Amino acid sequence: MDDATPRARLGDEERERFAAVLAHCPELKALHAHVRGFAEILQSRSGQHLKDWITATRTADLPRLHAFATGLEKDWDAVVQGLSTRWNSGPVEGRVNHIKMIKRQMFGRAKLPLLRKRVLLTAAQGGHRHPLCP
Repeated sequence: MDDATPRARLGDEERERFAAVLAHCPELKALHAHVRGFAEILQSRSGQHLKDWITATRTADLPRLHAFATGLEKDWDAVVQGLSTRWNSGPVEGRVNHIKMIKRQMFGRAKLPLLRKRVLLTAAQGGHRHPLCP
């Protein structure tokens, strides 16, 4: 784990409590291991390991994790592609979300011409930026 992970930011006392909780509950310990495994696949963009991860999760008695794995399998090709490449639709989805937010703010108050002006104005200003993004 690198310093950017939440666990690395824990203090010594918090880390000890976390370890104690995991030691006390075998199901939680197993879930933690599987979630960390999935996070590693996400971070390293190694979608080719997803099938092995799903096979490992099927051996654990964790029904919610099984449901998650089943959901991944429903659109297998897209999931593996999304976990393997650096390309994503994030910027487009962010833009669509921003337009929907403007539309909700204006609901019942204005018509399409004002919505169009607001969308074009924010696009001309460099688009919407989330307050947590650099």
